Amino acid sequence: MATYNRVALIGLGLIAGSMSLAIRRGKLANEIVGYARSAETRDIAREINLVDRVVDTAEEAVKDADLVVLAVPIGAMGPVMAAIAPHLKQGVMVTDVGSVKKSVFDAVVPHLPEHAHFIGCHPMAGTEHSGPRSGFATLFDNRWCLVVPPETVDQGQLDRLCDFWKGIGANIEIMDPDHHDLVCAVVSHTPHLIAYTMVGVADDLRRVTDQEVIKFSAAGFRDFTRIAASDPTMWRDVFLTNKDATLEILGRFTEELFVLQRAIRQGDGDLLFDYFTRTRAIRRSIIEAGQDTDAPDFGRKPTKAD
Repeated sequence: MATYNRVALIGLGLIAGSMSLAIRRGKLANEIVGYARSAETRDIAREINLVDRVVDTAEEAVKDADLVVLAVPIGAMGPVMAAIAPHLKQGVMVTDVGSVKKSVFDAVVPHLPEHAHFIGCHPMAGTEHSGPRSGFATLFDNRWCLVVPPETVDQGQLDRLCDFWKGIGANIEIMDPDHHDLVCAVVSHTPHLIAYTMVGVADDLRRVTDQEVIKFSAAGFRDFTRIAASDPTMWRDVFLTNKDATLEILGRFTEELFVLQRAIRQGDGDLLFDYFTRTRAIRRSIIEAGQDTDAPDFGRKPTKAD
């Protein structure tokens, strides 16, 4: 039985596309309507039958929808919500899939009509690919979806949305916005920034190494920096809207880096060995938790680009 009659996806990239395919797999909705700002994206979505119906405006997409999913860059959440608010039906659930939550609440809730509900969500799943062709139905299987309700929430609506994400394949964890943003600064935002930085360093060294950085990238650089291929608009907005938590974690990272730098300079092999042993154990715990594999390339299938 469908969890929602009509689901509207605003934005048709990796996450929304994967949601559509997973919704169909689980028969969680009777109709999926999609909208994307780009006409090219809408055309591709129609061509590949990504959703049941593609429309040309966000306002048309949300008409009579029981669930509206904001799958747009964080900086666009407020304007999109303001545009669709007058067109939302009574009792509709509005959610998002952004990786920052406090700023999303600040942008969305002021435009939310009294007859609508909002609960933030963040599926902790993704790849370095983007666009309507990048989605796949199993993206959320055994991954975590962090559900961030407002202080006053309708328990029935919360349970229904959690059941929806479970039907998609995700595990559920409920958090408050501030804690969510701190956790994600550690496990997602700062690692992405470091990966972007490492690619920038390699680019600066191209004059010295010529094409060797690219030629020999399979030696670790490739997997470490894979996430630096992620959507630049999304990550620009993430860092601008989760500034405090990201800067806090970057400060701690810098302190750790100085410790290792000193150990290398002083030839302190014991400190390096102990540090690497401890961090290796953390990596193995991620595998044991089912959030990755110990296969080469972190369990990813090789592509032609590799």
